[in-house]
Amino acid sequence: MSKDLVVILTALNLEYQAVRRKLADLQVYRHERGTRFEVGNVQGTSCRVALGLTNKGNHSAAVIAERAIQEFSPVAVFFVGVAGALWDTARLGDVVMATHVYAYHGGTSEDDGLKARPRVWEAAHGISQLGSHLARMNDWADDTPGHGRAPQVRFGAIAAGEVVQNSTISTEARWIRQHYNDALAIEMEAAGVAQAGHLNGAPVAIIRGISDRADGTKSSAKDRNWQPRAAANAAAFATRLAVELVGEQEEIAMSLADRACTADRHKGHVSNTARNSTVGIMAGSVKESSVYVNVDPKVTSAADLVAELDGFREYLKRHHAEGALDDDTYREALAELGIARRAARENTAESPKGATMALKRLRGLIAEAPELVTRLAPLVVAAGDLS
Repeated sequence: MSKDLVVILTALNLEYQAVRRKLADLQVYRHERGTRFEVGNVQGTSCRVALGLTNKGNHSAAVIAERAIQEFSPVAVFFVGVAGALWDTARLGDVVMATHVYAYHGGTSEDDGLKARPRVWEAAHGISQLGSHLARMNDWADDTPGHGRAPQVRFGAIAAGEVVQNSTISTEARWIRQHYNDALAIEMEAAGVAQAGHLNGAPVAIIRGISDRADGTKSSAKDRNWQPRAAANAAAFATRLAVELVGEQEEIAMSLADRACTADRHKGHVSNTARNSTVGIMAGSVKESSVYVNVDPKVTSAADLVAELDGFREYLKRHHAEGALDDDTYREALAELGIARRAARENTAESPKGATMALKRLRGLIAEAPELVTRLAPLVVAAGDLS
C-alpha cells in the first residue's frame, strides 16, 4: 500500500480541473493500456494524489477505478464531482459524502410493476468518521468572495444509475424517489467505483457537490452557474480529506513502530532477567527449555510467502468451522488465497504484485474477523516488499 497516496477520479473535465487546481508538482503517469493519470501533491502538503478521468457511467468508472487501484495501491479511492439533489435536504453548492451507495437499476419487472433489487455498498467506517470530523471543524471550504453562504457537508445515501435524471414527474423519477427516498443525491458513477473498491479491498469515498435538483433545470443558466461552484466545493472537501487521511496513516505507522520498539525492549528485558524465574505464557508453546511465542512471519522469499499462506489457510478453516466465517465468505476467501499462492509460486517479477492484490481483496472479505485480519496484515506487507 502507498501510505501517502490517494487516487481521485472524476467523470467530467470540469470536475477534473477543479481537483487539479488543488494540486502542485504534477507529472503525467501513463498506464500501459493508455489510461493517463496526473500525480502530484495537494498544495502545501506531502499528500500525494493520482488524478484520473473516467468519463460518464458506472461501467467506465469501475474499469478505471480497478486500473488505478492495481497500479497505485492507494490508501483510498475518492470519486469527486457534481450530482443532482433528490430532496431539499441538500442545497445547491453543498457537498454530499455517501454513507452508502445504491445501484438503483437493479430490479425485476413483474406484472404489477418494477420491483427494486438494488446492490448497496457502505462507505468505509474510518473514512466516514474522518469526514464527519472535518465537517464539524467546518474549515475546509475555500474563502471565495461573492459566493454567499458557506457550503455544508451532508451525509447520506447516493443513488447511482445509468441515465441522466432531469425530472421530478417522469415514471422513473417518481419510482426512484419512492424506492430510494433516503438518497440525498443522484449520479452515474458511484456504484462502479464502490464495486471496484469492494473487490480490491480498497476503501472508497464518494464526494459530490450539488449543482442541480434533477428537476428539469440541467443545462439551464442556473445550472451552468452552480456546476463549477459545486465541483470546486467537492474538490476542496476531498483534497482536505485526503490530506487528513494520509496524515492519519502516518500517525498509525509511527504508533506501530513505537510498539515494535517497545516490544523489542521488553523481549530483551525478559531474556536478560528471567533466566531463573517462572514466566506465564498467554500464547505459544514450551518445548524442553525454550519458549515459542507468536511473532510476525519472516518472509524473505517467494517460498517463505507460500509457506505462510499455507499456514493462513488453516486459520481460515478453523474460523469457518467455528462459525466466524459464513460459507460464501469462506469460499471467496479460499479463492483469493489460492490466487495469491499461485502468484507467489510463479516467482516472476509481476508475481508478488498479483499476490499483494489478491491478499488485499482477501483482507476486505475477512474484515469482520479481527484475528484473521491481524494475522493477514504482515503477509500483505511481505508480499508488497517482495514486489
